[in-house]
Amino acid sequence: MKKCLLAALFSLGLAGCAAPGIEHYRAEQPVLDLKTYLNGTLDGWGMFQGRSGEVKRRFHVVIEARWQGDVGVLDEQFSWSDGSTSRRVWTLQRQADGSYRGTADDVIGEALGELSGNALRWRYVLALPVDGKVYHVDFDDWMFLIDDKVMLNRSYLSKWGIGLGEVTLSFVKR
Repeated sequence: MKKCLLAALFSLGLAGCAAPGIEHYRAEQPVLDLKTYLNGTLDGWGMFQGRSGEVKRRFHVVIEARWQGDVGVLDEQFSWSDGSTSRRVWTLQRQADGSYRGTADDVIGEALGELSGNALRWRYVLALPVDGKVYHVDFDDWMFLIDDKVMLNRSYLSKWGIGLGEVTLSFVKR
């Protein structure tokens, strides 16, 4: 009986910590249209923080984005604070229900994107190289359009449900 009660209380505690769903942002303005905002050149500045909050890496990214119909390509060029560089090319596909699916070489399977109001939520698994090994890490990526030039992004990284850290990023459209 005690175990059942503890399990129920634990479940309620987890539910109380749950973040709002994407629909929570339905009335927020300006409305995010990916084909409009993610079109042309964007600059982004960000950082990765570990579980303790310590900043582990900083970066600048330049994104060249273009669309042909409902298919978008985002070519991301990263410059990291340790002097290294990397590249990720996303292919985005708008779905009939208004959601998005995305692929990139280091994404396992497909990224799933939902839009509502000024918000976009991406969920995907990234093959993340760390110290010569590659780990499959879950990303819960939230983006919020602030105005026609600025978007803020916060990503939560986890493995087996255990938080690994966060990425905070600001985008500015040129």
